[in-house]
Amino acid sequence: MAHDFQEMMRLLEIEKLDKYLYRGYSPSGRTHPVFGGQAIAQSIRAATETVGAEQELHSLHAYFLRPGDANTPIIYSVDPIRDGRSFATRRVVATQNGEAIFNTSMSFQISQPGVSHQDPMPGSVPGPEDLESDEDFWVRMAEKHPDKAPAIGNLYSAIDSRPVERWDVFQPEQREPKRLVWMKANGKLPDDPVLHRMILAYASDLYFLGTSMLPHKLSWWMGDVQAASLDHAIWFHDSFRADEWLLYVMESPRSGGSRGLNRGSLFTRQGVLVASTMQEGLMRLRKGKHS
Repeated sequence: MAHDFQEMMRLLEIEKLDKYLYRGYSPSGRTHPVFGGQAIAQSIRAATETVGAEQELHSLHAYFLRPGDANTPIIYSVDPIRDGRSFATRRVVATQNGEAIFNTSMSFQISQPGVSHQDPMPGSVPGPEDLESDEDFWVRMAEKHPDKAPAIGNLYSAIDSRPVERWDVFQPEQREPKRLVWMKANGKLPDDPVLHRMILAYASDLYFLGTSMLPHKLSWWMGDVQAASLDHAIWFHDSFRADEWLLYVMESPRSGGSRGLNRGSLFTRQGVLVASTMQEGLMRLRKGKHS
């Protein structure tokens, strides 16, 4: 993940190498794998460069194939599968050292009117102004648990994320597989709808996988589970700004077979459902633990 807003903005800029060929970079000097949201966002930029300006991304379906090396550039190859009068389809494959680490299919559509309905936004949700940011939370945890919590408060400054309800990440209790998090870019963005979609896609990978761990008293920070995103899907329904608060409502209807399924809805403060997400992740127990 990007450490701060400016670094995230730099990551979202990719270099054009040839027609349908692009190169992206990760934060330098890191030892962890490439953040999945980054690969999705950079792929959106590459694919969007190859369609008409009037065509807007409305859905993507991605698979994470191998862990990406954050210290190696990522090559994005765009396959222009179809260009129709209303819809265009693109496939993007991300490679490092000659091997595919990620692929996604995207569909673009020219804006058209139609009938509409949506699920309602959850009621009685406290606003983000009344909640602790993740950046402040991890600063507090590093002071309270210096032997457990890494000093990574600034890791959460690119996206301002604020869970509606906190939980103990070191000794989690059994909880319902549902959580709500307010999110927005931690800085002012230009009026570029493509960029706003990219940042929503980037942020949509935060918190998502861990939702399926809640009923099983599991946590990233306990070291008792091997977890990784396997796939990710997003449907964009309406216009929005990623630098204004969005409520991310996540739930996990099922886990099993060392996998957890999660689905999400993103609402504006006015209650407009602007995007829906789905993800299945690896959730493999270590040292014979079970729940």
